[in-house]
Amino acid sequence: MNIYLMSLGCDKNRVDGEVMVGTLRVAGYEVVNNPAEAKAIIINTCGFISDAVKESLDTVFELAEYKKSGTCRALIIVGCMAQRYKDEIKETIPEADAFVGVGEYEKIADIVASLIGPPAGGGDTPSAIQSVRLQARKDAEASHIAYVKIAEGCDNRCTYCTIPAIRGAYKSRPMEEILQECRLLVQHGAKELILVAQDTAQYGKDIYGTIKLPQLLEKIAAESGAQWIRLMYAYPEHITPTLIATIADTPQICKYIDMPLQHSEDTILSRMGRKGGKWELMQLIRVLRDRIPDITIRTTIIVGFPGETKEEFQDLYDFIKSTKFERLGVFPYSQEEGTPAASLPNQVPPATKQSRLKKLMQLQQKIHFKSQQKYVGKTIPVIIDTHQNGEYTARTPYDAYEVDAIVTVTSDKNLKPGDICDVKIIGTLDYDLVGIC
Repeated sequence: MNIYLMSLGCDKNRVDGEVMVGTLRVAGYEVVNNPAEAKAIIINTCGFISDAVKESLDTVFELAEYKKSGTCRALIIVGCMAQRYKDEIKETIPEADAFVGVGEYEKIADIVASLIGPPAGGGDTPSAIQSVRLQARKDAEASHIAYVKIAEGCDNRCTYCTIPAIRGAYKSRPMEEILQECRLLVQHGAKELILVAQDTAQYGKDIYGTIKLPQLLEKIAAESGAQWIRLMYAYPEHITPTLIATIADTPQICKYIDMPLQHSEDTILSRMGRKGGKWELMQLIRVLRDRIPDITIRTTIIVGFPGETKEEFQDLYDFIKSTKFERLGVFPYSQEEGTPAASLPNQVPPATKQSRLKKLMQLQQKIHFKSQQKYVGKTIPVIIDTHQNGEYTARTPYDAYEVDAIVTVTSDKNLKPGDICDVKIIGTLDYDLVGIC
């Protein structure tokens, strides 16, 4: 009764995949790494933008071949694409035996059992999400890292985004449930906890009446035993002075914040449905850097939003040039069916989007390289991620796993993944650092 599960897309999807893997194991199924050995194949899809949907479909078609050539008897499509395009893809993928939406993950073992039968001897039904998360992490490639989803859905209603339609309104998890999960994850080997949600900075407002992210962070730092705590996807309009103080004053919290801005110009931000404008963003960045001098700010930018003029793009370019974000991702606007922005006039041609993206990334490459130079000659803490052929791959507190830069470390010590040690930086390699320990 082997099951194979592949998760595509974002960190939130990764957590959903872990929950499903754990649920299946608790139910008595064996989860394997080779789809050729599986009697059921589950694809946890992404449906955020058209490129992600294409990747999901390509993966589905590729894995569907195992129904012909392997032992697979059931192909199950789950996640955002299944939720967003369920009716359309039923005809496109006749090989699929079941479609599971984003609110039905807890039923995955029952769905598998209905298609291929229950495992011999059955299993125990988990009473809480923590049980299945721990089961899922047994074979994790980087078991010293754990993603903790603190909320589901989104209330921001940006005009380009499909998430509210796919995952519904913002719904925070109870604080004690999150704390229990964090404690158990650390007890089972996690050294770094990465908090994720569509908007982490809004945590708690729906169930406590006010934003509670600072209090949650303080409790995780005090009670979980985690050595590093990293905050991702904090929307700028919900970043409060209390949150900034908490990041500054809590040693376990990495001096790093992922803060999606999407653009700098008021006209574009207004059409995007974003809260606040350029002046508010500049003030927030100034306060963050004044209060936390060593902070790394990561942001994402969308180029080619409908109606973006040459002048507005140039102003965005100048904003990034002067602000000098330590980490930056740039994406072309994707015209998503069903979103308000899809019907806006003056859609920007694809070639123009790509040209603007290239210009910003060339600018950011120079900014990033100069930012990395400040570490050369200094000794800074890193966390070891992998060890291969006598070299260690590590990260500073200023870099998120699989997202940002790495540090290539040489050492005569016997270091293990999850070890946190001081490394002297001796050079740079384009985006990355080189160090010795």
